[in-house]
Amino acid sequence: MTAIAHLEQARFNMIEQQIRPWEVLDPTVLHLLAVTRREDFVPVAHKAMAFVDTEIPLQNGGLHGQSMLAPKVEARMLQELKVQKHESVLEIGTGSGYMASLLGHRAQQVISLEIDPTLAELARANLKKSGVYNVDVRHADGATAELPEGPFDVIVLSGSVDHVPACLLAQPKVGGRLGAIVGDEPMMRATLITRIDDKSISTVQPWDTVAPRLVNFPQPSRFTF
Repeated sequence: MTAIAHLEQARFNMIEQQIRPWEVLDPTVLHLLAVTRREDFVPVAHKAMAFVDTEIPLQNGGLHGQSMLAPKVEARMLQELKVQKHESVLEIGTGSGYMASLLGHRAQQVISLEIDPTLAELARANLKKSGVYNVDVRHADGATAELPEGPFDVIVLSGSVDHVPACLLAQPKVGGRLGAIVGDEPMMRATLITRIDDKSISTVQPWDTVAPRLVNFPQPSRFTF
């Protein structure tokens, strides 16, 4: 088997053995995963892990130990959010840019915030190499950034939080969606929030997972005795 054939077999196996069993069945999402070169967003030292069902450390862990999320988590969140071609997206936690690339293929415009300047630069280079030009990667703290472009149709938190801050809950447009992984180890919940109108939202938590924390987001008070 040639190197290219081996690579494509690994990609096929990722989709069929990890992603489909996790109830990711939208054919447009599956096609996007098949044609987007995930391996181009993986650090050279971890290329062999590109299609493995695990998180992948990024560039010496970045300033804050960031990692790529497991493929099935990225895929299912993408499916749940149902991003449309006319929509604007905000991502918090760019990492190496892979999720931003997937979002860019589905949305009109993506703003992606990354707290680590080295990773932000890496993501820009990866997206340019992959021909994705509708993603604006910004070096910013997603927990505190003020964005004049908001509100957004879709917001994605590419990492976990204890809870979604009120400042972000105010950002989706009416009909807009926010996807986050909420809670504490050993069990967190994928949380999908839809803005119904100016005063109300609906929340569902359709599946469980675990993901690394996003930096600087509020943590609960811990009492010790």
